[in-house]
Amino acid sequence: MDVRHTASKKPIGYPTRGKTASNRLRRVDNFILLYEPSLLTRTDGLFQRSMFIDLGYGFDARTTLESAERFRRVNPALPILGVEIDKERVDAALPHADAITHFRVGGFNLPLQPDESVRLIRAFNVLRQYEEKDFAPAYERLAQYVLPGGLMIEGTSNPFGSIWAANLARKVESGWKMEALVFSTSFRMGFDITDFQAVLPKNYIHHVVQGDLIFDFFEAWKRSAAETSAAKVFGLKQWFAASAESLAAKGYKIEIHKKWLSKGWLIWNK
Repeated sequence: MDVRHTASKKPIGYPTRGKTASNRLRRVDNFILLYEPSLLTRTDGLFQRSMFIDLGYGFDARTTLESAERFRRVNPALPILGVEIDKERVDAALPHADAITHFRVGGFNLPLQPDESVRLIRAFNVLRQYEEKDFAPAYERLAQYVLPGGLMIEGTSNPFGSIWAANLARKVESGWKMEALVFSTSFRMGFDITDFQAVLPKNYIHHVVQGDLIFDFFEAWKRSAAETSAAKVFGLKQWFAASAESLAAKGYKIEIHKKWLSKGWLIWNK
């Protein structure tokens, strides 16, 4: 039996809070476009018709439509599916649907047709409302739909998307392989490492306590920021980059290429 296409009649999950600002997830999309644009343009095998899924898009279709505009600059034929558990939200989005842009009722049991598959899932501001015990089952279910080599970016942002943190998970034959934890800032709110703690993904947010790995990471990053504070005279971006380089020197697997740090993305490879 193909588990991808035997979803429960009832969508699995709860409605999201739903409110979102225009371009709230622009930095998430821009990150993907820089991190792995080839994922959006692949046409080999099942990737020929595989979809981008915007899971839990909210009260209206704006995040899905904004992503469609960005991603289709590199792949005009990219199929996109906005998924919401609330039928009224889906009904409101349907006027925006076309041959390659779809909106369907669903939850973590994605509402795919038998010939559909997934290359990329974006699930933002979704799992934050769940208990931590629900994190692994949600991930396991979503993994069923994604092609090997595909990605999921799952996390939380502040209301305007200027600060976010997200898991980057790669689909392998056995399920998900956690590839990185990504932190993003536009610097509009300055540079304060504690701001990232409030938007940690569900599998980390309750573990910033002494003795846990994520606690040690933040303590090391705070020390690195203090040690490189002289760089702030050159600007917040330079200070951010210097703190990341110092963190890498402490043994953390941090991407220190300028293309990431200059844009406010710290990637902690797992």
